[in-house]
Amino acid sequence: MSSARSLWKRSSKATALLAALLFASGGSGALGADGLDQDAFEKRPEIKAPEAEQVRASLDAWLEDRQADDQAKAAVEALWRPGNAVTAADRLERAAASFAAADPRAHKLLELCNTPRRRGPLAPQAWLQSNETPAFERNNLRLYYGRWLAHQGLFDEALEQLGELKVEDVVDPASLLFYQGVAYQRLLKKEEALAALHRLLDGVADRPARYTSVAELMLSDLEQLKDESLDHISRQMSDIRRRLGLGRAGKKVRKVEDDVIAALDKLIDEMEKQQQQSSSSSSAGSSGSMQPTKAMQDSRIAGAKGKGDVNRRNIGKTAGWGDLPDKQREEALQQIGKDFPSHYRDAIEQYFRKLASEND
Repeated sequence: MSSARSLWKRSSKATALLAALLFASGGSGALGADGLDQDAFEKRPEIKAPEAEQVRASLDAWLEDRQADDQAKAAVEALWRPGNAVTAADRLERAAASFAAADPRAHKLLELCNTPRRRGPLAPQAWLQSNETPAFERNNLRLYYGRWLAHQGLFDEALEQLGELKVEDVVDPASLLFYQGVAYQRLLKKEEALAALHRLLDGVADRPARYTSVAELMLSDLEQLKDESLDHISRQMSDIRRRLGLGRAGKKVRKVEDDVIAALDKLIDEMEKQQQQSSSSSSAGSSGSMQPTKAMQDSRIAGAKGKGDVNRRNIGKTAGWGDLPDKQREEALQQIGKDFPSHYRDAIEQYFRKLASEND
């Protein structure tokens, strides 16, 4: 009895301690059958975009460092006026426009991204990766530029801008993870794409609904994709067509082409081996089942149940079946003599004599 009471006391203390910990951590969800807060054990999004006030404070500090003029400050002020509602979706747009108001390089970059793209090589944007450019401006403009590159189908260039960025570096983490996933998926970098998409869906609290819908479709698509399958090879060929359409036929394209040829050769070899194994097994089974152990007592088809007797059918004698006029018969015999050995002619003459005697 005393041991049971002691056990109950220890259990009660443990439950009270766990409840206190859950209360201290803010757990307020529904209680399960065991009396515990079920929501406290669910994984909650850990990534959230900074508030508009935080972005504005960072922009003010950036303007001061650049010693921006009053006109640039007024333009930024108008973009972030308290009366203007700033959502997570347009936070990056306003940040980029703020950079363009005070930095001519950013202004040209926004012009590039807001006009139809011309064919030909892109102008280098080395300043976007230079340490001389402030990190706050550099990182967010790389996201802005990388997003545009992905829209243009320039996925290699997009990853050059987006691949090294982290969610804490930008004002729109959802866009960063989404376009990283898009670029990785289109370049068939499966593991990297899955990591970015999982993090977007599981870790970002304020992602747009359109990102969620598309990311779930891409995730389902990638999970079913197998290396060196026909689907995988088809996507590699599509990537080759995309690169050639952009006027590119360099080492990357040739490497993808070599990979496609190697994968097709391997697939054809596997199919031929499977076909040979199937043929061997079927022929072995067929020969094994039809192999006779002794001679048949009656003449019949092997494996059949009947004896093979056929009723003779009377085809009549008036139709002249098998008869030829004398002239045509002689021509046929002469032709046989030309084309075949002499004993063939003897056999055919005997056959005609037999037919004639039966008719008589």
